Amino acid sequence: MAGHSKFKNIMHRKGAQDKKRAKQFSKLSREITVAAKMGTPDPDMNPRLRLAITAAKSQSMPKDNIERAISKSQAGDDENYEEMRYEGFGPGGIAIIVEALTDNKNRSASDIRSIFTKSGGNLGESGSVNYMFDRLGLIVYAPDVADADAVFEAALDAGAEDVSSDDEAHEIYCEGGDLHSVAQALEKALGDPQSAKLMWRAKDAIDLDKEGAEKILKLLDTLDDNDDVQEVFGSFNVPDDVMEQLE
Repeated sequence: MAGHSKFKNIMHRKGAQDKKRAKQFSKLSREITVAAKMGTPDPDMNPRLRLAITAAKSQSMPKDNIERAISKSQAGDDENYEEMRYEGFGPGGIAIIVEALTDNKNRSASDIRSIFTKSGGNLGESGSVNYMFDRLGLIVYAPDVADADAVFEAALDAGAEDVSSDDEAHEIYCEGGDLHSVAQALEKALGDPQSAKLMWRAKDAIDLDKEGAEKILKLLDTLDDNDDVQEVFGSFNVPDDVMEQLE
């Protein structure tokens, strides 16, 4: 029975991972379609589309899916998505920014408000927390692309502002408006990145204990499960020792 239970648990987890992967592909496809629709379907002439495709490739999204998402932008259907940003506070007063692409603003606002409320937080007005964050570009490379000094030099030459390197990745930060130019310069020096995207980085992140981390991560997981939600950012940090307790 123990082996059978373990097998069922593995299958359940695999099913959950497959479901999450399918949802991620759907969100990446939506961003590609919107980017191509707002500009041109040629990624060389459309910085946002180029970044969206880079993000999709970093998640091993099949080429056919990417091409289908671009083609959809030229199909002339009535499906139109709007970019929305929601701001609020999670449990413990943690500031949260939610970025969404939606075809129904009322539905999205209602769903996201409900998620915040059920988590013990509250959805605020536009501008209620974004002043606590910096709008940055983030470009991520695998740790073996080059040593830390070489990545730092390449980032400096490309116009980046900050670099963080460890055993897991090289994270390169730049001004939000410089993301496309910095990413292009780094591609020439280091090749294709794992990801390149705009982000919100908290000016003062709060270190969470185990209880606080569990509550916030549950909120983030619930938000991420919403089809309209593209990205979620928070003013918190989970220390390594706390992360070990959660695993």
